[in-house]
Amino acid sequence: MKTGENFRPKGAIFDIDGLMLDTEKIQIPLWTDAGKLLGYDIKKETVLDAVGKTGDDVRRLCIRDLGADFPYEDFKAALNTAASLEMGKGIAVKSGLSVLLDTILAANIPFAVATSNRRRWALWKLEKAGIADRFSVMVCGDEVAKKKPAPDVFLAAADKLGLSPSECAGFEDSISGLQSLNAAGMPSVFIKDMVEPPEDLLSTVWRRYNNLAEAAVLFL
Repeated sequence: MKTGENFRPKGAIFDIDGLMLDTEKIQIPLWTDAGKLLGYDIKKETVLDAVGKTGDDVRRLCIRDLGADFPYEDFKAALNTAASLEMGKGIAVKSGLSVLLDTILAANIPFAVATSNRRRWALWKLEKAGIADRFSVMVCGDEVAKKKPAPDVFLAAADKLGLSPSECAGFEDSISGLQSLNAAGMPSVFIKDMVEPPEDLLSTVWRRYNNLAEAAVLFL
């Protein structure tokens, strides 16, 4: 979504994985290990294609790359177990997150989380990263009709903040997240993690920064 050069957001809405928390990079070796347990060689490209996608889309992706006989449910169970063990050791936050959140708080601007994660899983991740207490407003994937790339989570988060979508800035790192923001009519802020979106999607992005700290300028 395009908006005026002088636009100043009245609210901020954040994705979790790959945007605030450094969880996506963890997935590549875990996918590899879980695949080997089942006798499959899962390439990095498959993992990158899965970033930000829904469970059904990930299933279709695995079938596409690994064959119709790929035991997706067994793989998913092995991957979830491995991810819980690895992330249970602690999750790193992305560079500049504290600077950005502190700036938003100082400006007295409300903010929220909008994620496709189930609430239980989202809260667990935020707790492991030590930032759960910073977010009082959350909308999760199990609380809306459709997950990203549908706009539901961002629309619901804006509503919880008492703002229209066009008054908020939505922060994302994934293709499906940017698609969700565009569909919601919410100005998007893109911070690259692992995947570079296609040019047609990048053309819908309002602002792009190298890290979260750089984005603090939006709230000064």
